[in-house]
Amino acid sequence: MLVAVVAVVGIKALTARYERTITREQLLARDARQPRTDLSEGLNYLLVGTDRRGGTDGPDQRSDTILIVHVPPGLRQGYLVSVPRDLLVAIPPGGNGYGGGQDKINAAYEHGGGGQGGAQLLSSTLTRLTGIRFDGAALVDFAGFKRVIDLLGGIRMCVDTEVRSIHTGTLFTPGCEQMDGARALDYVRQRYDLPGGDYDRQRHQQQMLRAVLERAGETNLRGDPLKLDRVLRAVGGSLTLDTNGVRVEDLMVALGSLPSDALSGVQVPSYPETIDGISYVVLDNGGNGLFDAVRGERVPGWAAANPRWVTRL
Repeated sequence: MLVAVVAVVGIKALTARYERTITREQLLARDARQPRTDLSEGLNYLLVGTDRRGGTDGPDQRSDTILIVHVPPGLRQGYLVSVPRDLLVAIPPGGNGYGGGQDKINAAYEHGGGGQGGAQLLSSTLTRLTGIRFDGAALVDFAGFKRVIDLLGGIRMCVDTEVRSIHTGTLFTPGCEQMDGARALDYVRQRYDLPGGDYDRQRHQQQMLRAVLERAGETNLRGDPLKLDRVLRAVGGSLTLDTNGVRVEDLMVALGSLPSDALSGVQVPSYPETIDGISYVVLDNGGNGLFDAVRGERVPGWAAANPRWVTRL
């Protein structure tokens, strides 16, 4: 979806200058890869948001955001499927010496060692859970993404419920406002004291991505080459990418037909449950057919039949 930020303003190719700013790594495990030759057949991308770049060592490397970006055949609609960070799953053994076991899904990134290894273990975990194999993956450094928002002049976000940040103490009050990168990222990280908890956080993160795409479309980047240069380099600097063999240029051209106002946010049917004193999220009836719909290219019909879990962004 970060690549689509560029595509939505009509850029058809990244020059070698911008290609070099993108870190390339194999983020998908072998069993999670979907070979794809015709991009018009639809896409399933894994988007992982963290505060650390790929290859960074250190503790506490759980993924803050996990999204399955589903674009049905024809590339005229897009669905941002938010996977609950506390979803209880079976994580397979990882190359970092992890022996496998039951845990929250965002722990898969940590058990894999973060970075490339963490993304591979996370992608393998998701494929085993959902049956979905991915056409590509992106690891997004949200701390670096803050600069992208600032270069775009901020984004318009609408606060629906008063909440105070547990990170900065900032009080967000209901209403729409223009947010800079730091404020927007602070807001979309909040989940405590919100009526829907982590489900509200997922929806706010979906709204932020939609707002970035919309702002990119509104901004006359093509008429300001210096600003365009800065935005492109900031996007590349925030991104670790695995296109699964597809050229970035071809991916951008394909996503260029996706309207920024045709995005919907989807929450995985699930509910919170405390097990042995630990708070988890568990699937509601195996996800209520959502994963089957993604695999079978039937998400528009599923969304129409399950409006509770879908938000028009």
